[in-house]
Amino acid sequence: MNIAHIGDAILTQKAQNVTNVVDVDTQALIDKMFATMSEEKGVGLAAPQVNVSQRIAIIDTDGEKFVLINPEITHRSENLVLFTEGCLSVPDKELPIIRHKEITVQYIDRNNKSCTLKAQEFLAVVCQHEIDHLDGILMTDRFEQQQPLRQTLNINEKV
Repeated sequence: MNIAHIGDAILTQKAQNVTNVVDVDTQALIDKMFATMSEEKGVGLAAPQVNVSQRIAIIDTDGEKFVLINPEITHRSENLVLFTEGCLSVPDKELPIIRHKEITVQYIDRNNKSCTLKAQEFLAVVCQHEIDHLDGILMTDRFEQQQPLRQTLNINEKV
């Protein structure tokens, strides 16, 4: 699958909710996304990054694979971390992004089961990055938005 890059309109739009999780096309999309992410050597990928406006994000980190369909962050810790992020849609660029150290995500998995994920550290960062994609937010947008916060907070902790 082709990766959308910064400047492509789909990356600035909020993705549509998935209505039929077990649909053959939805399942094929998930499989193609994992193959693309593996080829690109990524740890996360959101459907808008492959030019599909659906609220699907996949993650493969530390030997664990997640398929997050229609994910919503329901809890964010007050503790923040600074993490230097990269993005397949923003090639050759890394930016220090402030993220919540721990989050809780409600989502539907690829088997149409409602799930809750309590993520911390690196997994929490990846989830937040991918869910940002589903909301039409790139890491470059997040970086610009956080400039005042970065100057007022003393965030030394890194994941």
